[in-house]
Amino acid sequence: MPTRRHLCAGLVFAGLFAGMAGSAVGRSELPYIDSVVNEAARAVMREHDIPGLVIAITHQGRQRFYTYGVESLQTRRAVTRDTLFELGSISKTFTATLAAYAQVKGQLVLTDSPAKFLPDLAGTDFAKLTLLNLATHTTGGFPLQVPDEVRDDAQLMDYLKAWKPEHAPGTQRTYANPSIGMLGVATAASMKVPFKAAMEKELLPKLGLSSTYIDVPPAKASRYAQGYNKQGAPVRVNPGVLAAEAYGFKSSARDMLRYVEANMDMDVLDKDIRRAIADTHVGYYQVGGMTQDMVWEQFPYPVTLDTLLTANAGTLNSQSHAARALEPPLAPRADTWINKTGSTNGFGAYAAFVPARKMGIVILANRNYPNEARVRLAAGILGQLDK
Repeated sequence: MPTRRHLCAGLVFAGLFAGMAGSAVGRSELPYIDSVVNEAARAVMREHDIPGLVIAITHQGRQRFYTYGVESLQTRRAVTRDTLFELGSISKTFTATLAAYAQVKGQLVLTDSPAKFLPDLAGTDFAKLTLLNLATHTTGGFPLQVPDEVRDDAQLMDYLKAWKPEHAPGTQRTYANPSIGMLGVATAASMKVPFKAAMEKELLPKLGLSSTYIDVPPAKASRYAQGYNKQGAPVRVNPGVLAAEAYGFKSSARDMLRYVEANMDMDVLDKDIRRAIADTHVGYYQVGGMTQDMVWEQFPYPVTLDTLLTANAGTLNSQSHAARALEPPLAPRADTWINKTGSTNGFGAYAAFVPARKMGIVILANRNYPNEARVRLAAGILGQLDK
């Protein structure tokens, strides 16, 4: 059985300047972890040339926020816990939660065909899928991105009508934006409202999130960080087809830490939301050392750093991998590490939590840097908390 110290393996703190501690604020102090976070954060920023970074930690009901660098190299405005960062594919967890919520409300069942709500796709191979296939990337093989030639909803429908799977549904996990994107489209159709309205008027308020957006409102634009690509050029997310449903959310560290706590059943009063969140933690497929939930990915806890790196920094999201259906599905567990990475061309994000320990972490940066560095950073910090 691996020990919790495995989480710290391989985390290196090096090349630091003295006196470069980041700011930290929280509702209850966690001073013993400050030096660990500051050293690790500065090392990652230095190695990957990250302009701005925020790390938010929750542990046994205590929160801590660490902010570093700037929102923009032009304005030089300092990052705060209220700075808005692009979440990339962490957005998919909101789409999954919306689908689970719609199921709780009796508006859909995960075993439904998406064509039940999108009748134009009846009779196609896409109609043979279930909403659960979409939620677990087990459709049989979509490309990672919506094809470039698909530029509007009409072209998307034509593409889906002609789509042919490469594998039998439920046999391979192929990570893909079209999968979760269409889960969002079908869910919104089941609720009989546009996707953005379902999120902004229904789900996000019930989660208590007041600074999480698909479209950043003008009044909040000054807090929207500037992203930087691998060449250092300023970029923001491309609002392409299915962007809102698959990778288009922006949020703050304050909101995201609340979201992580909600996923550990902390301070969630709405019983339907609590049930929906729990449903997103059901394990449906085993893919190597990772269990695939509804978008979220889980691992038995304690977990080794190598296991996390293999799942988050290897080929799991760039290639198809055999998926074994869990019969019956694995009920939500407390002794598990649940995580999700997210990236856009100019931002990198990571969220992870362990319900049994009531501890979690959110890392947001305005540069897309390797998943491996994010996982090492998070594992090293949470490993110190859980000694």
